[in-house]
Amino acid sequence: MEESNSLDNKGLAIVLLSGGLDSCVTTAIANTEHTIALLHVGYSQRTQSREYKSFRAIANYYKVPEARILSTKIDYLSKIGGSSLTDPDIPVDKEITTRQIPMSYVPFRNTHLLSIAVSWAEVIRAEKIYIGAVQQDSYDYPDCRAEYYDAYNRLVEVGTKPTTNIKVVTPLLNMNKSEIVKKGIELTAPLNLTWSCYERNDMACGRCQSCTLRLKAFTDAGVEDKIPYV
Repeated sequence: MEESNSLDNKGLAIVLLSGGLDSCVTTAIANTEHTIALLHVGYSQRTQSREYKSFRAIANYYKVPEARILSTKIDYLSKIGGSSLTDPDIPVDKEITTRQIPMSYVPFRNTHLLSIAVSWAEVIRAEKIYIGAVQQDSYDYPDCRAEYYDAYNRLVEVGTKPTTNIKVVTPLLNMNKSEIVKKGIELTAPLNLTWSCYERNDMACGRCQSCTLRLKAFTDAGVEDKIPYV
């Protein structure tokens, strides 16, 4: 069903909400400027069920109606493999390195997620697609760089109906993790509802790359991280 983008005269924007810290703060930013619709895509990652729980909790926090929520799955990324997030035989990295692409990189993942978002945006007439990509803290992830999003927006321009005007925006791209935490606090984002751990669904491991970056960010921001850790 098509939905007018004149809701509240703010324009309609889709937010890719994984349930993690970055996507939650991105949701908070988008919510200040637009009427938001939320997209969650599971790809058989290790913590898919826990991330979905966070997604639902954040959606409830922002009172987004079901008509503006899309949750779907693309299990083929786990069949393709090549990432510690989707292949249980590949161990999750416990060290942060800037020398090579980490094993947590899911090959070309963001392109798959954004393609779904663009398709949905054409139907519901959304004008923006928000994604919480972070260039500084996503070491060598090819699909977290500014040039990737510049190229993707060119693709959207030539690959959608001439009557559409959809743009992918990345408000966190040049922020570091502590700045993201501070921005979340400023916007009263529900950071306690988010999940960042790459490995566990019950309690955060505190040791994987994502947990390490998160813990340091909260420490640097002088804020207590209220999610449970092992």
